[in-house]
Amino acid sequence: MTARRYLSESPETLVGVLDPDGEVRDGATVPDLDDDELLSMYEEMKLSRHLDERAVSLQRQGRMGTYPPLAGQEAAQVGATHALADDDPILDQYREHGAVVVRGIEPEYLLYWMGHEVGNEWLATRNIFPLNVSIASHLPHATGMAWAARLQGEDAVVCCHFGDGATSEGDFHEALNFAGVFDAPAVFFCNNNQYAISVPREDQTASETLAQKATAYGFEGVRVDGMDPLAVYAVTSEAVAKARDPAEGERRPTLVEAEMYRFGAHTTADDPSVYRDEAEVERWKEKDPIPRMESFLRDRGLLDDERVDAIEQRCVETVADLVDAAEAYDPDVSEWFANAYETPTPRVREQQESLRDLRERHGDDTLLRDE
Repeated sequence: MTARRYLSESPETLVGVLDPDGEVRDGATVPDLDDDELLSMYEEMKLSRHLDERAVSLQRQGRMGTYPPLAGQEAAQVGATHALADDDPILDQYREHGAVVVRGIEPEYLLYWMGHEVGNEWLATRNIFPLNVSIASHLPHATGMAWAARLQGEDAVVCCHFGDGATSEGDFHEALNFAGVFDAPAVFFCNNNQYAISVPREDQTASETLAQKATAYGFEGVRVDGMDPLAVYAVTSEAVAKARDPAEGERRPTLVEAEMYRFGAHTTADDPSVYRDEAEVERWKEKDPIPRMESFLRDRGLLDDERVDAIEQRCVETVADLVDAAEAYDPDVSEWFANAYETPTPRVREQQESLRDLRERHGDDTLLRDE
């Protein structure tokens, strides 16, 4: 049973364990994690950051489709995922690459961003729901999955990630209201990166915090420093324990508001310089989660220059292997016509036949399937 400490805080209080320099804050308690897990969290954040840099570069070279950068938000994704059981379902929005890294990233994830549906199919093997680009429409699914788990006597906890902009959508209200009424064992994890694309958080809601919105739905909301992996882990662990195995009463949901900042663009199709200045970005970079965690681990004697260099080299090699494998993928060309319609239209069938004829004339129909 996880002790309840942080969920009793006011939703206006920002929970933190590490300060921006990586020092433990006065009165804070470091979560009970062994050295190996602490080091894993650090390496997963480093891997997520390097993956992010390579993905942006690939998109700029035309080797990948539109991509949503993660830089600055690694602590929230890695810390929250470590607080879950491996078989707890995760419903991402689309920027939670760090959660995928923790669950064991494979080339198929890059294939999704390269336009191949096999990537979404692969996510299911990691207990991650298919990625969703429409804002907040996956929240009702999360509530339904959590409620179903409770009704079936399963102890699964559903973790649902979304951005601050999603809290202004009707789906957010419906999902959290239903979850509060029917005791859905879910953790609603709001990645408040300060902007709903180009709209500042303060311009899209009059609430002082997003965490306080949980009060209207009859359950707890907590606000945490989303650039502090240890604080995110501690808060999410309490929320998961309350949803899975409460000390008393029903299994209950929690709304976690993780306050953070995305260093880059909303997506590679966005120009953030239009709506924010560089001075603001630099102020938030002083809270970068990776140097904070590195300083903490160095102080504990778990990292030194040699170990950091070794981790960075592993990250470079891992991402290079992922990219090489993804770009070597040889797709079935008939997939071009899949999933657009339940029943192919006459025009689609005509295009299928045209492609089949073209391939047969070239003497290579090994990738074609009979319809």
